[in-house]
Amino acid sequence: MQRRWPHLLLTASVLAWARITTAGAAAAESGAVGNASVSIWPGDPPGTAAAAAPEQVRLTELGEHIITSVHHPSLTPYLPDPALATGAAVIVIPGGGHSELWMDHEGYWVGQWLSAHGIAAFVLKYRLARQRGSTYTVEGDELADVQRAIRFVRNRATAWHIDAGRVGVLGFSAGGELALLAGTRPARALNTGSDSAKGGDEVERQSASPAFVGLMYPGIPESMPLPKRLPPMFLLCGAQDSPALVARLPQLYRDIVAAGGAAELHILANANHGFGLRDANPPAVAIWPTLFYNWLAASGFLKGS
Repeated sequence: MQRRWPHLLLTASVLAWARITTAGAAAAESGAVGNASVSIWPGDPPGTAAAAAPEQVRLTELGEHIITSVHHPSLTPYLPDPALATGAAVIVIPGGGHSELWMDHEGYWVGQWLSAHGIAAFVLKYRLARQRGSTYTVEGDELADVQRAIRFVRNRATAWHIDAGRVGVLGFSAGGELALLAGTRPARALNTGSDSAKGGDEVERQSASPAFVGLMYPGIPESMPLPKRLPPMFLLCGAQDSPALVARLPQLYRDIVAAGGAAELHILANANHGFGLRDANPPAVAIWPTLFYNWLAASGFLKGS
């Protein structure tokens, strides 16, 4: 089953639409492997709906977790063995068309792979702007969640044994659009009501600019002005993705280079949209995490590189 940009249509035969049990929801909340999530905002985030519906989780026929109705964004940490730790950190942003979050193959499993290779990973659950009835916006609330996550990780850098200067983002599909926005849009500090006498809480005083940006088959906004200063970017999609994305991603690469930025581009043969990280991926697709890791090393973001 493949998801296709821009609408990421899902066939009804693939999805079990009933809510999963409380135990299953708890497993999804913990990353399905026992990693406890942490809220990134103190109390309700700015702009949270007053009568927010409970978070919902459903399973595909393959047992993968899909989350909707997110109103309290969180991070699920995957910390590496200290003996392997590189000091780098990646905030993983799953996709789902801004209406749901595919948390396993574009989130938890990516976090597991990164931590096993010495990179601290933090899988983000963010609010959804295009879920039916949502009052959130992509460039308002969703982007604010990503920027808050970057600040949150930097604020805890010492406790998590990471270098605050090497915190980046890796986004998939709609999450890739958010990663791109985080790397190209200025962030403003928000007064969250905590420590308000100092103009915002301690987290908000951290930088929200990612040190690097990974874009996996990303959504690309129609208007994409690039600032003079850009973080290094890793761009990747499948050759069988939508013709629009297959054409626009190389153009984005050229635009980044023309603006004086650093970038690396990969288009994988015979790959469609939404492959993420799955055991069933063919070798030509399964190579992408290694390509990303090697790019991080070549760009100087891993210890000893």
